[in-house]
Amino acid sequence: MKLLVPLMMAFALLLTPSCQSASKNDKKSQENDNRQETAKADLPQDLSEYDTAYFASGCFWCVEAIFESVRGVAEVVSGYAGGMEENPTYEAVSYGRTTHAEAVKVYYDKEKVSFQELVQVFFGSHDPTTLNRQGPDRGPQYRSIAFYQNESEKAFIEQYIKALEANKVYDQPIVTEVEPLEKFYKAEEYHQDYEHKNPDNSYIRNVSIPRLNRFKENFPGYLKEKSGSANH
Repeated sequence: MKLLVPLMMAFALLLTPSCQSASKNDKKSQENDNRQETAKADLPQDLSEYDTAYFASGCFWCVEAIFESVRGVAEVVSGYAGGMEENPTYEAVSYGRTTHAEAVKVYYDKEKVSFQELVQVFFGSHDPTTLNRQGPDRGPQYRSIAFYQNESEKAFIEQYIKALEANKVYDQPIVTEVEPLEKFYKAEEYHQDYEHKNPDNSYIRNVSIPRLNRFKENFPGYLKEKSGSANH
C-alpha cells in the first residue's frame, strides 16, 4: 500500500480565530444562510444510491469543504457523532457540553472513490497526533475519529494506522479514535456548506480556506475536475 505524505498543519494559534468564536460572531451570516437554505431546499438531491463514510477531524466547516473537493463525493453533511447525548446542538457541542465531536457524513460513489481512499484523505488532511485539538480549535469536540460501519472498514482503518506508524510518517503517536458509528446527528442548516456561503468569515479566510488549499496542493489526484485552489 502506498502511503500518502501527511500535510503539515501550521496554524498561527494565538492570532487565529476558532471555529466556535467565529460562528458566534456571525449572526447576519446565519440569517443569510437560512434564506439560502430555503432556496436550496427546492432542489432536493437523491443520495439513496450512494455509500456513506463518517469522519471527525476538527471544525466541520473545514472537513466538509475538503471532502466536497474529492472526486466521487456527491455530498457532505456537517453534524455531530461519537457521543451519548441525543439531539445535540451546536452551542452544546462547541462549548464542550456533550461527548460528541464535530463530524461529517460523506456520500460517495464507490465506483469513483473507495472507502480506503477516503481514509487516506482523512489522515492526509489533518494532524492525527494532536489530542483533542486541530489548529486553533481545542477540546474533545474537535478530536480525531475514524468511524466504521462494519468489520471490514474497521480492519482497514487499523491496518492503515499501523502502516503510518511503522513507516514513521509522524513524529508523534497517532491519537485518532477508531469507533463504530452509532448515531450521526445533522447539524443546524446554517452550518451546511458554510465555507462556500461565508468566504469572508475570519475563520474561513484564515483557517479553513488555507487548510483546503494545502490539501489540494498535496493531493491533486484526488480532486474533482476543475477543483483548483479556493481563493475566494
